[in-house]
Amino acid sequence: MSEHLAIRHARNEEAETLAILAARTFRDAFAADNTPTDMERYLQGAFSIEQVQTELIDINNTFLLAFIDGAAEPSGYAKLRVGKPDANVRGPDPIEIERLYVDQAVIGKGVGAGLMRACLDEAIAKGYCTVWLGVWEQNLQAIRFYERWGFEKVGNHIFMLGTDQQRDLIMQRSVH
Repeated sequence: MSEHLAIRHARNEEAETLAILAARTFRDAFAADNTPTDMERYLQGAFSIEQVQTELIDINNTFLLAFIDGAAEPSGYAKLRVGKPDANVRGPDPIEIERLYVDQAVIGKGVGAGLMRACLDEAIAKGYCTVWLGVWEQNLQAIRFYERWGFEKVGNHIFMLGTDQQRDLIMQRSVH
């Protein structure tokens, strides 16, 4: 566990920092299991600076940045999104944890747990009762992490990574 973990809301002017972190952590998590073409197509669309700027100013999104041991650059981030939930979500007043990613170098140091706690606290503060997410069915490490946090599988949906149709498990839990 880290000596010191600070988590705060991302600021609009941090779009470039967030885009770089998001692309790097996504690539680290999934590049080995996907084609370079599909990865690049997805990364260019999802994590361009322009796309991240658009998401940062959208009032339906909340980005959290995690800083470990006073570092200037974030070691992880999470994105909460308010909107129409996946059809499989059954809990009342849901909010989505759309992304939660941590730099490989600090996995196991409490950054992911800190971000999850911050996401749950944010959901409670905003009056939501249910938190849900989608996780690739082949990402067993992430599935185990979410299960440790009390998430349960409630369904699945298709996630497009470039041209590749992948199955995401839909998981949810109460925020309390």
